[in-house]
Amino acid sequence: MTETELFTRYAGASDADRQRLFRGLPPSGPVETRSNWRMWGRAEQIAPAGDWRIWLIMAGRGFGKTRAGAEWVREIAEAYPDARIALVAASLSEARAVIVEGESGLLSLGPVHRRPAFEPSLRRVTWPNGAQATLYSAGEPDSLRGPQHSHAWCDEIAKWDNAGGRAIAAWDNLMLGLRLGTQPRIVATTTPRAVPLMRRLLAEPEGDIIVTRGRTEENAHNLPLRFVRDVRRSFGRSLLGRQELDGEMVEDLPGALWTRAMLEDCREDGPPNMTRVVIGVDPPASGRGDACGIVVVGFGADGLARVVHDGSLVKPSPERWARKVARTSDLWNADRVIAEANQGGEMVGSVLRASGIAMPVKLVHASRGKVARAEPVAALYEAGRVRHAGIFPELEDQLCGLITGGGYEGPGRSPDRADALVWALTELMLQPRGAPSVRLAL
Repeated sequence: MTETELFTRYAGASDADRQRLFRGLPPSGPVETRSNWRMWGRAEQIAPAGDWRIWLIMAGRGFGKTRAGAEWVREIAEAYPDARIALVAASLSEARAVIVEGESGLLSLGPVHRRPAFEPSLRRVTWPNGAQATLYSAGEPDSLRGPQHSHAWCDEIAKWDNAGGRAIAAWDNLMLGLRLGTQPRIVATTTPRAVPLMRRLLAEPEGDIIVTRGRTEENAHNLPLRFVRDVRRSFGRSLLGRQELDGEMVEDLPGALWTRAMLEDCREDGPPNMTRVVIGVDPPASGRGDACGIVVVGFGADGLARVVHDGSLVKPSPERWARKVARTSDLWNADRVIAEANQGGEMVGSVLRASGIAMPVKLVHASRGKVARAEPVAALYEAGRVRHAGIFPELEDQLCGLITGGGYEGPGRSPDRADALVWALTELMLQPRGAPSVRLAL
């Protein structure tokens, strides 16, 4: 097929037909044609026209956000030899693994003779024409204080750790240094979460920001059919599915015991010295593969509780979740495991003992519903007595799905992670000192 014939077939073709046409090109086809992103990318993956300052691509997983961001950076770098581009991710390791060296990263795009060189020790990517990009971690906001840039690509901004306001500080420092060139611009790519930085961007004046939204299925022809089918069957239109697959910004539910803002306010860098550690376990309701909540909570010398680890498992066998509890207890040097025994009774204690667990296991029986048990724990959060030492997306989504005086409207059939957390915090913070154990299985 000649280049003229190729362009003739390209004109008027749908996005799907263009992709099929591209995949049909032989590897020896015209190099410039094969690497022409504006020709082969979907319309929503191409930088919009207009005098925008921020282009936010807020879409589901597998949509093609990374490719869109990388192709935009390539286009800028090749067009402007004096470009100085900031590449910001949640951590330096993610910036390197995804933005630079990933399957859709900068080193894999364009004709070989125009691809950039990467200097890991300098965190620098350099194109043959002289354009440069530097890697930054959003977890180190001060690294963005001082450097100047003409453009920036910020990847997975909803994932940036905002403990101590770091995500906001990183964004602000980046914006203050975006003063080179005549038209500084930022592209931000992310699967949405209702975190402060996302809310702030979506409140930007119209015209300053352009938002592209999209669903996983829009890129289905570039994804394994089984992946698309399985994730949609698993998550459907649940809150997690709407967020991770449909790219929706899932806001707080009316009457939710926990809000996104509450959880962001309680976030901190990491666990201090803890005087006591317990593991809350919500065992599967049956041996047929329900989820098992496994959450580690510590009590500090300052009188505050810290959620430090979510080791929950999806569809484990009894032996597998019991072994995970035993390994987790060893890792965190826990002094007690708190496990719900409503479903399984003696079986729960037997399975845990068989795993070789070395500390007391307290079996608790629920006399109230999950939401009623969670209400006093939510009050601890409101009082500032609980911190999250890190980000726990699945656990936090479940917490935000518990409704006051009602039921559960979060992802999954049951809030197994949230229930495990409730048992652990009840033991640490709400049990009278010296109160007799409900039941011990040694």
